[in-house]
Amino acid sequence: MDLDLKNKVALVTGASRGLGFATAKLLSQEGAVVAINSRSEETLYEAAKSISSVSGNKVISCAGDLTRPDFPEILVQKVIKEFGRLDILVANAGGPPPGSFESFDDSAWQNAFELTFMSYVRLIRSALPFLKKASNASVLTITSYSTKQPIPNLILSNSIRSATIGLTKTLALELGSYGIRFNSILPAWTETERIQTLMLSRAQANGSTVAEEMEKQAKDSALGRIGTPEEFANAAVFLVSPAASYITGSMLSVDGGLYKGI
Repeated sequence: MDLDLKNKVALVTGASRGLGFATAKLLSQEGAVVAINSRSEETLYEAAKSISSVSGNKVISCAGDLTRPDFPEILVQKVIKEFGRLDILVANAGGPPPGSFESFDDSAWQNAFELTFMSYVRLIRSALPFLKKASNASVLTITSYSTKQPIPNLILSNSIRSATIGLTKTLALELGSYGIRFNSILPAWTETERIQTLMLSRAQANGSTVAEEMEKQAKDSALGRIGTPEEFANAAVFLVSPAASYITGSMLSVDGGLYKGI
């Protein structure tokens, strides 16, 4: 299938590794012009070079901290200055730390709120004037299956990511008249650096190993395994592409059947 992504301009945040990197790489391979963001300038530069070497297309890196209230606007303006337009926004940010309700103070909640929700709000607000001018514009927010089925010991993520779902669905309704599509992907456990951190926390709590915790978690999926970033990217790139032109307001679980609800 031709996804009609050639020469589309895409901005992917949280893209130096993991789900964001895999999504940016596939977008580039499908012909899009891609700008990627994360905090580490060195790591991001290497990611951009790696993607460009595979796809042969231009990839620019724009390092910076999305929790800074002024940075999303700076980031979007860099993309506009470089490419003149913006067609696709993939809003992705690292998840908050694991822990129970009683382990977090107000500061931890505020930090999680800034990272996991307000960064998305500011990115979309900054990108919106340019998305309104684009043809087949699309926004994808990356959240978690925890918005449907809370994950033990992830109180911050379980709570705050649900707000992003509400934001995404509401914007799909508010801005559909501009032809901008808003969707979200709700991934489950995927082979990324973050899963190692979360499984280490479980292993320490249970007196087990990371490998044992990974094996237990894999068995909870209908497919009996943990997903790969590439599998996530396949779904993400389709959703943001013109090939998915009649899909908006969708909250897509990419979870190997882990969510047990109907």
